[in-house]
Amino acid sequence: MPIPQENLEKAIRDVIPITHLQIIDQSNGCGENYAIFVVSDAFEGKTTLARHRFINEILKTEIALMHAFSQKTLTPKQWEAQQAKEAAETTVAAS
Repeated sequence: MPIPQENLEKAIRDVIPITHLQIIDQSNGCGENYAIFVVSDAFEGKTTLARHRFINEILKTEIALMHAFSQKTLTPKQWEAQQAKEAAETTVAAS
């Protein structure tokens, strides 16, 4: 059963504060395979496993209807560090 991307976004935004959220339908529009990238202060002090379990709990109804689901979760500090690293790599590669 297809899950609209908007349902995933609303479910997440209703529970935790979001700094950045990216949801990608990897099933060419059929809504049965999603990858999400979530950046939130709610992940501070949590392990990656605890973050993923937290998101899985938020989306348990939707995930049960999907064929596949993957996620990446970061704190705002981790996301800033990742962006800085990518920017530095791009600068070095352009030189």
